[in-house]
Amino acid sequence: MKATGVVRRIDDLGRVVIPKEIRKTLRIKEGDPLEIFTDKDGGIILKKYSPIGELTEFASGYAETLSKTTGHIAFITDKDSIIAVSGGPKKEYLEQNVSDELEQLMEDKEVYTSKDNSDVAMPITKNGKDDKKTNGQVVYPIISNGDTIGTVILLSKDANTKMNDVENKLAQSAATFLGSQMEI
Repeated sequence: MKATGVVRRIDDLGRVVIPKEIRKTLRIKEGDPLEIFTDKDGGIILKKYSPIGELTEFASGYAETLSKTTGHIAFITDKDSIIAVSGGPKKEYLEQNVSDELEQLMEDKEVYTSKDNSDVAMPITKNGKDDKKTNGQVVYPIISNGDTIGTVILLSKDANTKMNDVENKLAQSAATFLGSQMEI
């Protein structure tokens, strides 16, 4: 655990204010759920809660199936980071923060297909902003109880491949299924 040097008092309702700088750094927005942990030394740990993070093992299996079925690289993200990768370099992508563009797409609950958007793939991670590829790409939001909780992404391994209705439907099916698993 790393000390921040910030000290806050608990108010009469038991609330503690998390400083704006820390919320910004950890990408915590108003209304975001936080999970509370305690350690054996009496410490309290707050962690941003990821509903789809509960399905990481399941999401990995689903990404593997999508990749084998389509021959494309398959990603599954929560709202903040990539939680599953199959068919591509896991070290490069797994647990990386999602790009601002992808975050905005999730917020807008939009579907993205590169062939409909000037053939340029959307950057997936924050580190990938400068290397927009011309690969075919489909991004579909995972929606549960009306809220976007992540995305399913298919990225072609070949720059000349264009995504079609089959890839769109597969990404849609995966996103709908994963969203429905969170509602159970």
